[in-house]
Amino acid sequence: MALSLLYFAWVREAVGTGQETVDPPATVATVAELVDWLAGRGPGHAAAFAERGRLRAAIDQRFVAMETPIAGAREVAIFPPVTGG
Repeated sequence: MALSLLYFAWVREAVGTGQETVDPPATVATVAELVDWLAGRGPGHAAAFAERGRLRAAIDQRFVAMETPIAGAREVAIFPPVTGG
């Protein structure tokens, strides 16, 4: 299952790109599991995803909890908390 990933703010800076396409293993079923799998892809990914509690996610442009299944998703965005002001 190929997924388009979008990264924003300091997540993008740590990973070194704002977008990539990945094909996670079938055992990766939720956003949290995706983040854990991504953390093993290299030092930039490891740094970006070291503190999962500081991350937020969206699947196909809808905010979701980290426990949300990714089955059928086309796009997953990972970003820090959004603040207004």
